[in-house]
Amino acid sequence: MTDPLSAALKIAGSGLEAQSTRLRIVSENIANARSTGDTPGADPYRRKTVTFGSELDRVSGTDVVKVKSIGVDDSDYIEEYEPGHPAADENGVVKMPNVNILIEMGDMREANRTYEANLQTIKQTRELLSQTISLLKASQ
Repeated sequence: MTDPLSAALKIAGSGLEAQSTRLRIVSENIANARSTGDTPGADPYRRKTVTFGSELDRVSGTDVVKVKSIGVDDSDYIEEYEPGHPAADENGVVKMPNVNILIEMGDMREANRTYEANLQTIKQTRELLSQTISLLKASQ
């Protein structure tokens, strides 16, 4: 049987790692929100996505969260009319990344809150472990 406190630490730790990856991908998307192609008509940066999955940790016997894959969003690029832009095609249209800053900011906020929740779980579990050790010492 798995120790519930150790399992809680393992699960929350995996959540921290997964949300850290998600924050990195969201930051990359935001940083490239205006990155166009190098040549006229070239494809710009394509938004990246993160997919999570559950995985059994054989050592502890608990299900933990893992990054299943980092993919790309296949939605259409945004087209803007900017005839003087170096990446504009013959019609003056520039393909812009399919990154919506509002969506990215929402994803970042959600990932940040989830990260903080996992961190709080770890802090509370450590406190429970510390109290358990103190009780065991006091009973001797």
